[in-house]
Amino acid sequence: MNRTVGLILIVLGVVMLVWTGFTYTKKEKIVDAGPIQISADKEKSVNWPPYAGGLLLIGGIIIFATAKKSG
Repeated sequence: MNRTVGLILIVLGVVMLVWTGFTYTKKEKIVDAGPIQISADKEKSVNWPPYAGGLLLIGGIIIFATAKKSG
């Protein structure tokens, strides 16, 4: 089980190092006056610091290396 968690953390850490964030579009209502509705697309972004991916990668390597082999 710990080897699986370690492997997941390693993969997640590498992904977070390569892609430091993403953007998405959200439709927001600007005016809602009875039958009249006006909405606009707003672009939102989610970013994380690169060291977070590095910490996950290092933690995953440590967990993976110290886990006992099953079987």
